[in-house]
Amino acid sequence: MVAEPGTVYSIPVDGVALEGQLAVPDGATGLVVFAHGSGSSRHSPRNNYVAETLRDRGLGTLLFDLLTEREDRRRENRFDVSLLTDRLVAVTEWTRERPETAGLPVGYFGSSTGAAAALRGAARLPSDVGAVVSRGGRVDMAEAALDSVRAPTLFVVGGADRDVLALNEDAYDRLRCEKDLHVVPGAGHLFEGPGELEQVSERAGEWFERHLGRQ
Repeated sequence: MVAEPGTVYSIPVDGVALEGQLAVPDGATGLVVFAHGSGSSRHSPRNNYVAETLRDRGLGTLLFDLLTEREDRRRENRFDVSLLTDRLVAVTEWTRERPETAGLPVGYFGSSTGAAAALRGAARLPSDVGAVVSRGGRVDMAEAALDSVRAPTLFVVGGADRDVLALNEDAYDRLRCEKDLHVVPGAGHLFEGPGELEQVSERAGEWFERHLGRQ
């Protein structure tokens, strides 16, 4: 392991320090940067589960807090997608300066509002972001950027999460890149049922493996 999962890094961005956990297996073929949803953090048990399965596939992972603890106390910051996108882009640039990750193709895994930041970030960095996966994403909050996304994009949505599914179907139709929409039958927004999160992880892993091969 080039970088261990438990190591916490302080990432300087816009005058603040964001905490992140970077893990890079030996021989990693890509790096997946996680953008968490509103009120969540790098400690999200669901995203950590997905990250572990991605590392088992030989992909590096970076889970980081898009907001500081003080910023997170203001609820409006959690829905400031412009701010979250700026943070995601800045942290992506930080990974380009680190020896463990500088040469790795980058993908984004976004959840809820973090998925909007992932899509907007991918639109802003078309040559740097090789794939996007959204889990239960509020992709409607990236509406203005959808036409500009060039990275292959996978939407994973719970079949019982009807409102979010409808938003994903509308956004999916707007995408002009390679794309796929996978519905997990019967799953709610948090994919808490037996085997549901495993299905998310499997589809995400397959997508990133396919699109983040070394250039």
